[in-house]
Amino acid sequence: MIRSRTLAGAALLAATAISLSACAVDAEPVSDVDAAGATSLADFGSFEALEAAAKAEGQLNVIALPRDWANYGEILDLFAERYPEITITEASPDASSAEEIQAAENLKGQDTAPDVFDLGLAVALSSTDYFAPYTVQRWDEIPDELKHPDGLFVGDYGGYMAVGYDPDAVPAPESLEDLLGEEYRGKVAINGDPTQAGAAFAAVGMATVQNGGELDDFQAGIDFFAELDEVGNFVKIDPTPATVASGETPVVFDWDYLNSGYAAELEGQRNWEVVVFDGVGYAGYYNQAINIDAPNPAAARLWMEFLYSAEVQNLWLKGGARPVLEAAMVEAGEIDEALYAALPEAPAETVVPTAEQSEAAAALLGEKWATAVQ
Repeated sequence: MIRSRTLAGAALLAATAISLSACAVDAEPVSDVDAAGATSLADFGSFEALEAAAKAEGQLNVIALPRDWANYGEILDLFAERYPEITITEASPDASSAEEIQAAENLKGQDTAPDVFDLGLAVALSSTDYFAPYTVQRWDEIPDELKHPDGLFVGDYGGYMAVGYDPDAVPAPESLEDLLGEEYRGKVAINGDPTQAGAAFAAVGMATVQNGGELDDFQAGIDFFAELDEVGNFVKIDPTPATVASGETPVVFDWDYLNSGYAAELEGQRNWEVVVFDGVGYAGYYNQAINIDAPNPAAARLWMEFLYSAEVQNLWLKGGARPVLEAAMVEAGEIDEALYAALPEAPAETVVPTAEQSEAAAALLGEKWATAVQ
């Protein structure tokens, strides 16, 4: 349980900041590096050598990165501006975490296979055979509980599960129980299928802790959505800015930064408010990983270093998400103070599922979700 503004918690030991541009590696550049086998920048010899190898490949394949998700659009554009020699192919921006892994399986050995993944924890934990180990320069500054010990995946940005709603369509909900009322008939959606999508998985987790349950057993959350479905309030439409604008999904369980993104994108078209319910808050991070069969392994590793630079970590903050290097950047004076101050206050009590809890929850959802909300 975390009781502070910072999701990473007070246990993080801040190390000396290493900027992306500093390239603080003493070794000379190494020629003919096996990029697919590189587990850190040291294997390339220098940051410049990594850049050169990535530029020589000339391609980076990403998947499931919606441009309106946590400021991904600006992040992708910055990479393209910085490395015009590298063409970014953005595949299936609305795919789920599970569909990312399926794409890697289906496209294995092809030039169009994804180089990198962005995944919810449950899918990351179950898919480690697909990942190449790699530790970015700032690895030691990332909390241990938010990274795989062998470097197979690592948390990057996170937030709190929240409820967004159209105040012109429904009354302001103050609790989970309110959403069972007649005023919400056919109006409440979650972002995807919780057996496949990280945001939907977290919605069930939040419902669990708000419905009297514990993270060791997601049954209370499944029970809530089963009741929501039974009374006719659960609408099985994946929300997007378009469905919010059209009024199809006037109430949405989603990460606070995504719900806030709806409000910003639809300003002038649709009123949109966001609430994190009182009581226990549910927090989570999305994770980055490199495809073990990446067709562009150097570009994949350059992308990882790019994402964990202070500059890009602040771009997550601009998107309303909490960067995984938050505590270290505060300590080093690298955080954008104005953006940081704009974050909503965290709940007094916050839970983040452990790997074991996530694995157990994923198994339970796989067994019971479909029949609960059929």
